[in-house]
Amino acid sequence: MGQLNVQDNRERWAEEAYAVLVDVARTYHAVITYKELAEEIQERSGIRTQVLLHNWIGPVLGRVVREAHRRGDPPLTALVVHTDDGMVGLGYKEVLETAGQPPVDGVEERERHAAEARLTCYRHFGATLPAGGGIAALAPKYQAAIERRRGHTEAPPRVCASCFVELPVTGVCDSCG
Repeated sequence: MGQLNVQDNRERWAEEAYAVLVDVARTYHAVITYKELAEEIQERSGIRTQVLLHNWIGPVLGRVVREAHRRGDPPLTALVVHTDDGMVGLGYKEVLETAGQPPVDGVEERERHAAEARLTCYRHFGATLPAGGGIAALAPKYQAAIERRRGHTEAPPRVCASCFVELPVTGVCDSCG
C-alpha cells in the first residue's frame, strides 16, 4: 500500500468514524470501544487492514478531533474507550490541544473531562436525556472498576467518641472505660 493510499484510507475511515460516533452520541451514556469502532469503520468503508489497531486508529481519530473542532461539534472521540478498562486513550490529549485547553493532570481528571465531553455530545446530537438534562458519567467499565476498588478498601477504624483513640476489638475504650 503506497503512502497516498494510506492517507486516502485514513481520510475515508475518519469520515466513517465521524458518522459512527454521531450515531453513538444519539444514545445517552453510550460509548464504543476502539475495537468496535475499527471494525465498524472498516465494514462501512469497505477498506480493510491487517495493520494492528493501535498503529492506525490514532491518526484516524486525530482527524475526527480536528473535524469536530472545525465544525463546532463537541469532541466525539470522548465516546471511544478501551475494551479492557473503559477509559479513553492517551490520545485524548489531542482533544484538549485542539481546543486550546491546558492538559489535564492524571487519569482521573482525564476521565472526568471525557465524561463531561460525552454529556455534551449526547446533548448536542439529540440523545433522549432524563429530566434535568442528564449527568456526566464515567464509562461503565471504568466506573465499575472504581466501585470494585472502593469495595476492597477497609472501613476506617472505630474511634472512641470521647478521646478519639482507636477502639480495641471489644469496642470498649481502654482509656475511658
